[in-house]
Amino acid sequence: MMESMPVNWEALDSLVVDFANCERLFFLDDSSSPPTSPPVSPSSSSSPSSAPIPSSSSSSYRSRLLIRQIRRSIETGDVDAAIHQLRLHVPTVLDDRRILFWLQKQKFIELLRRGTERDRDLAIECLRVALAPCALDAYPEAYEEFKHLLLALIFNKEDQNSPVAHEWSERRRFDLAGLLSSILRAHLHAYDPIFSMTLRYLISIHKVFCCRQGVPSPISDLTERLLLEDRDPSATPQESLYEAPPFDEVDIQALAHAVELTRQGAIDSLRFAKGDLYQAFQNELCRMKLDLSILDKLVHEYCVYRGIIDGVSNSPPGDCSSNIECTSSKLSDGEASVNNADAEGFPESYADAVSIGESRFASEVINNHENCSISDVNNQETCYRRLRRSRNYSTGHRRRKRWRGRVEELEYSPRSSVPGIPKPEVMGWPPRSSEDAIQEEQDCKNLSFSESLKNVEDHKYEIIIEMRELACKGMAAKVVEEINAIDPDFFIQNSDLLFQLKQVEFLALVHSGDLAEALKVACTHLGPLASQNQDLLKPLKETLLCLLKPSEDAFTKGTPWPVLATSLQVAMGKKFGIEEPQLMRIVRATLHTHNEWFKFQMCKDRFEQLLKIDQLKDIDTPMSSNPAAKALLDDGANGSQITICSSSKMQEDGGSPQASSGENVCDENAILKVMEFLALPRADAIHLLMQYNGNADTVIQQIFS
Repeated sequence: MMESMPVNWEALDSLVVDFANCERLFFLDDSSSPPTSPPVSPSSSSSPSSAPIPSSSSSSYRSRLLIRQIRRSIETGDVDAAIHQLRLHVPTVLDDRRILFWLQKQKFIELLRRGTERDRDLAIECLRVALAPCALDAYPEAYEEFKHLLLALIFNKEDQNSPVAHEWSERRRFDLAGLLSSILRAHLHAYDPIFSMTLRYLISIHKVFCCRQGVPSPISDLTERLLLEDRDPSATPQESLYEAPPFDEVDIQALAHAVELTRQGAIDSLRFAKGDLYQAFQNELCRMKLDLSILDKLVHEYCVYRGIIDGVSNSPPGDCSSNIECTSSKLSDGEASVNNADAEGFPESYADAVSIGESRFASEVINNHENCSISDVNNQETCYRRLRRSRNYSTGHRRRKRWRGRVEELEYSPRSSVPGIPKPEVMGWPPRSSEDAIQEEQDCKNLSFSESLKNVEDHKYEIIIEMRELACKGMAAKVVEEINAIDPDFFIQNSDLLFQLKQVEFLALVHSGDLAEALKVACTHLGPLASQNQDLLKPLKETLLCLLKPSEDAFTKGTPWPVLATSLQVAMGKKFGIEEPQLMRIVRATLHTHNEWFKFQMCKDRFEQLLKIDQLKDIDTPMSSNPAAKALLDDGANGSQITICSSSKMQEDGGSPQASSGENVCDENAILKVMEFLALPRADAIHLLMQYNGNADTVIQQIFS
């Protein structure tokens, strides 16, 4: 059931591209510029319908780099480097005496850990000059902790039974690094890109749902490695915030159940965020740890599949995981074949190069005919024509992005002595080097085609991506013609797709007023397909009704073009031996469990618009009356603030009557009261209230009696 969850892949494209831009995973092209929008601080008075969207600005990227560098410094025991960066870039953070005391404590331990006489003397000096004065006013327990820390001068770090074994533990480094990261993130509003927060949220709900319902997860092999169990420590509010005004119980319960906190933990989080629910939610989400190396590979694989970046030969740096295809060996084979061609007298002219390249491609296609389903010379000739068109298209008006990968360690120096915030060329969006410019120029010249011939997988991607783009534009007849020329058996094995494409063609003809041609399409294709598959009779009848009212939104009867285009891409990919990206599996499965979870909770998700989950689910947006203009609606749809709450999705998905009856019987205040007093999830509180006619006091009395 999870595999059939419909997803707005154009909305996911937008989130993924935004993530890659925010993390500088693409090279900067001449025609693009880095995001420069200022950070947006969510307002505590914001309602769900006007929830602010976290910004992803250049300054936010530099702040995230700074936080990561400080984190790495502490985790490796270089506390001095972390303090130096804090004093250089965020000195106000050190005004919090608690933070300074924690850092000086760790510095003292790290100096002792080195074990030399000189470092021991430096540790004692640190005690006298920095740690002791700071312990006097950091917080009430600080001086007792300071005296306890003196035992580290006597007990060895190898002694696991010593009273200071915890202080010696290297785990303390990671706890302090995580705590400081949480504090800096909130202080600088340096939140992760929306996409990474959305993934954390969806995967965490998926895990809870599967565990509670006792159902196996089809993506556990990915989610267990992507979202780690460990979290950063939560940032605790200062003493001045302990007497904060009481928060709305609705906010407390929403936060507690969204990110798996206790009620007191949710209150502390709201105190730290000064009552701002959405900021507290982002703080808690960013505490969850993602494996960035795996996430980058998933994003790269998805971008290749969707045609956002160049093909599989442009693989990300590093080792490929078992679930993500690595093509370096294929590249080596391709380079060897080119070198051999040079030794034998590789033709100098571009036309000759294309001729030889196409001959090679023909032999590769024949060797892979089982995947490609190309078995005769005519089909091979069609592939050559398709290949030329894809090549011209990719180097023409739609220039793809170039993958750069995560190389942030080259952009930020932990010992930087430059006053103020580092220069943009050091920490910002990376400019192209002269080597990049030369390489890009070569890619646009004659060598671009011969280089692309090194890997037949690239050509498969090009063909599939162009078919998807034609389908997105509503050019159904052209899609059918091209695919039949490439593989006459494709639509025999995918008759549902052929029906949907011909349905789109029929509706376009009806809308244009060409009823005779529309009937011809129905008689030639739709009727025979429906006679072979009884499941298609009902949609055929509904489609034919458009003949009665041809001017009234004919296109709303058919499958949305982006959905149809993606289905076509997946089917063609399987035919060519190209599996859909793992990221698509993750999003499809987690969106399904998100729907099911909030049916179970009998409420809507207050954070789904903030994380653009509503856009990922929104596949019913009415299509443009102009087929050619549909391809231009992607950005507009992605940017729109359309709120479709989970409760409406429940009704569309056939939610149980029990959910709606529960909400009608139980008062919201009664639900919150039972949740608060009994520390129960929302669904359990509702079920108890339904047993006692919605009376919260009766429920509580029965539980404690």
